[in-house]
Amino acid sequence: MNARLIIISFLLTILVTACDKKPEGAPAAAGMSMPAMPVNVIAVQPTSVPMSVEAVAQTEGASEVEIRPRVGGIILKKMFEEGAPVKAGQVMFQIDPAPFQIALAQARAQAAEQGARITQTARESSRLKELLATQSISQREYDNATSDASISQAGMMQAQANIKEAELNLSYTNVTAPVSGIAGRFQFSEGALVQANTSLLTTIIQVSPIWVRFSLSESELQSLGGHLDQKHVSEVSLILPDGSEYAHKGKLNFTANQINPSLGTQELRATFENKDKTLLPGQFVRARVTTGMRESVFLVPQTAVLTGELGKFVYVANEKNEATMRPVVVGEWKGKDWIILEGLKANDKVIVDNLIKLRPNAPVAPHTMGTAPVLPPGAPAK
Repeated sequence: MNARLIIISFLLTILVTACDKKPEGAPAAAGMSMPAMPVNVIAVQPTSVPMSVEAVAQTEGASEVEIRPRVGGIILKKMFEEGAPVKAGQVMFQIDPAPFQIALAQARAQAAEQGARITQTARESSRLKELLATQSISQREYDNATSDASISQAGMMQAQANIKEAELNLSYTNVTAPVSGIAGRFQFSEGALVQANTSLLTTIIQVSPIWVRFSLSESELQSLGGHLDQKHVSEVSLILPDGSEYAHKGKLNFTANQINPSLGTQELRATFENKDKTLLPGQFVRARVTTGMRESVFLVPQTAVLTGELGKFVYVANEKNEATMRPVVVGEWKGKDWIILEGLKANDKVIVDNLIKLRPNAPVAPHTMGTAPVLPPGAPAK
C-alpha cells in the first residue's frame, strides 16, 4: 500500500513539473510591440510634366487610290510587284493596244479625207466667185459653194478632235500609277477582259506621309482643357506596339467639330512622316497628345499606388515611422510612374515595397534604396 502511494506521488510530481514548462519558441506575451517592417521609400518632390493623354490609334494611308482602267480590253501584262512601292507615273498594266491603234489610224484617215474635201470646196468656191462676177451663175450657187467650204472646215475640226480622242484612248492602254505608294493585290490575271471605268485592278496606298486616326473621351478632353484643335495641341507622338516611341512627331490635320453622340468621343487625326515605311496602314499604335505643361505634381512608381474602397491611395511613412494611408488623385502614366495630382506634399516618404504586408499605422523602418533601414530605439539590429 505504501509503495502504491509513493508511485502515485512521483507521477503527480512529474505531471506538475511538465505543465509549468513553456514550449520553446512560444510567442511573446500580449502587450509586446510588433517589430518594425523594413520598407523602401522615396521622398517625393514637386515637378512639371507634360499635360498629355494617350489613346488607342490606327494608322491609315494618307490617300487610298483605286486603280481602274479608262478603256476596256484584254490585260496583256502586269508590270509591278504586288505589295511593292510604286512611283507616280509608273506603268502598272498594259491593255491590248491593237483596237485603239486601228481607231487612231481611222481617225487620221478621216482627217486626211476631210483635208481633201476642204481643198475641193475652196477651189470650187474660188471658181464660182469669178463666174459670179460675170453673172454667169446665180448668187445662190455661189453661196452654196461658200457654205460647203465652211462645212468642210468644221468637219476638219471634228476629225482632229477624233484623232486626239483616239490618241488619248491609246495612251490609256498603259495604266499608270496616279500617286506614289504601296501597291495592293492584283484583282485579275493577265489575259482577263476588263471594263472601262468599272473593273478594279488594284489599289495604291500612300504611306509617306501616313495618317493616324484616334478618339478622345470627354473626360480625357477635360483633363487637357477642353475640346481640341490644331492651335491647342503642341505635340502628337506615337507609342509603337513594342513600347518604343516613334522617331517623328506628328501634327493634327483633322479635328471633329462635334462629339460623337453614340460614343461620347471627339475624333482626331494626325499626320506623320514615314519615309522609311516603319508604319504600315492598319497598324494599331497609341497616340499621345500633349497640350502643355502640368506644374507642381508628383511622380510615384505605379506599384506604390493601391486601390481601395474609396479610390487610389499610397502608404506614407510619417514622423513616428508608421505607415499611414494617404488618398491621392492620379493623372495619367508617365513611363513607369503615376502622375499624382493631389494628396501629396514635398518630402513625403512614399513607401514603394512590402505593400501587401502593410497595415494602417503599422511600424516601419524606412530607408531609401541601397541604405540601411532606420530602426526604432532599442530595436535589435538584423
